[in-house]
Amino acid sequence: MTEEAAKAPVVGAAMTAIGVAMIRARESERPDRLYDDPWAKQFVAAARSDFEPERWARLETLAEQFYAGRSLGVRVVDDRVREAIDAGCRQIVLLGAGLDTRAFRMGLPESVHVFEIDLPGLFAFKEPVLTRAGSTATCRRQVIAMDLAEDWATALRKNGFRPDIPTYWVDEGALAYLPPEQNRRVVLTLTELSCRGSRFGVSGFRVDATAGPYPELRRLVSGDAAPPRAAGGLGDDVEQWLDEIGWDTEFRSWSDMVAPLGRPVAELDPDVGNIAAIRR
Repeated sequence: MTEEAAKAPVVGAAMTAIGVAMIRARESERPDRLYDDPWAKQFVAAARSDFEPERWARLETLAEQFYAGRSLGVRVVDDRVREAIDAGCRQIVLLGAGLDTRAFRMGLPESVHVFEIDLPGLFAFKEPVLTRAGSTATCRRQVIAMDLAEDWATALRKNGFRPDIPTYWVDEGALAYLPPEQNRRVVLTLTELSCRGSRFGVSGFRVDATAGPYPELRRLVSGDAAPPRAAGGLGDDVEQWLDEIGWDTEFRSWSDMVAPLGRPVAELDPDVGNIAAIRR
């Protein structure tokens, strides 16, 4: 691996993985932490020198602004992963895995197989950091270095994925960066790969892309001169569409999901939350 290939992603959607690592590192330092991710601070330390100081400061500011909600979101997905495993899912597929470390930090059993899908450049940075840290996954782990716009399903199968085993599909925001038609294509593909009992979570958050930290996030990801990006997501009819293609759905409000965690939440809109889908 060349020195250039091992650099952190400093532009594009993959760069947001560094910001999320900042958030996880901050959470892990709290005495009342919701989870412990000792690898997060190592990713942050390894990435810092690859950024221009001004750009790094902008990323730190954004991580601070997104911290409260995003850190809660990490814990919510942790809980959904445990719930899926308890329900019999033995495969976890992370769509746009970023710098995720659940295969290392959650104590997942050896019977679980975690597949991480993301861009080659992201893994070129991530894997050497994990290796230097002497990291060992507690479960089986397979990296799929591929764009979700490519034939990731074939690569998934070739690397040990079995469609006859119940799977939990995890999306923590990567699909929102895809155009709507490509977003739905990914979901149709994972539906074809899902046997009865498989699970998938769809976020139902209303985001004003012109307000708060979102314009700055867009500028940092796409460039200061980039035009506003069209809204991602699966559309307002997502529950009906999922039902039509073979999923039973249940809406879970954000406030209900995070209430047991004991952290204040700013968003109490009852229509904001997550659609939990189970393959029938």
